[in-house]
Amino acid sequence: MTTQNTTPRRSTSTLSATTAIACFAYWALALLLLHALRPDRAVTTTFISGYAVGPFGWVMTTGWLAASCGCLMLLLGLAHSGPRSASATVGRLLLGILSLGFLITAIFPPGKNSISGEIHSMFFFVNVASFLLASAFLSVSFKSDPRWRNFRRTATILASLAVFAFALQFVTAYFEVLHGLANRFFVTVIIAWLLATSIRLRTVARNAAERA
Repeated sequence: MTTQNTTPRRSTSTLSATTAIACFAYWALALLLLHALRPDRAVTTTFISGYAVGPFGWVMTTGWLAASCGCLMLLLGLAHSGPRSASATVGRLLLGILSLGFLITAIFPPGKNSISGEIHSMFFFVNVASFLLASAFLSVSFKSDPRWRNFRRTATILASLAVFAFALQFVTAYFEVLHGLANRFFVTVIIAWLLATSIRLRTVARNAAERA
C-alpha cells in the first residue's frame, strides 16, 4: 500500500524537476540569444528587462514565462520530495509568489510613464524579495532532510551570492556605473540557484524511485 502511494509521488517529483530544469535552461538560453539578437543594447548600461521592448521582445517574454513555469514546477516537486520543515513550507510559498511575479512581469513589459511600466517595476521588487527570501528559507530547510543535507552548502553559497549580487546591482544602479553588468550577474545567480535546486530535486526523486 505504501509503495503504491509513494511511487506516483516520486514520478511526479521527477517530472516536475525535469520540467523545471528545461524551463530554467530555456530562460538562460533566451537571455544569451537576446544578446546576439539585440547588439544595439549596451550590456554595461542597460537592464535585461529592456529586451522585452522592441524587436525580438517575444523572446524575453517567453523567457519570463518559462521562469514562471519553472518556479511552479520546482514548488510542486519540493512539495512531494522536499523537506517538511516550517522553513521549507515558507520557502515553497515564496516560490509560488515568485512564479506569479514572473508571470505578471511577462504580461506587463517595461515602459516609461505607463501603467504597464509601473506594474513591471513594482513586481521587479516583489520578485527580488520573493527569490532572496525563498532561497534563504529553503537553504536552511535542507539541513533538516538527510536527502538534501549535502546540497545545503551549495544552496547557501548561491543564496548568499544572490544577496551580494543584488546589493551590487543596487549600488551600481544608484551611481549609474556598470549597472547593466551587475543586473546580468544578479540574474545569472538567480538562474544558477533555481537550476541547481531543480537538478538536486530530480536526483532525490530518482534515488527514491530506485530504492522503491
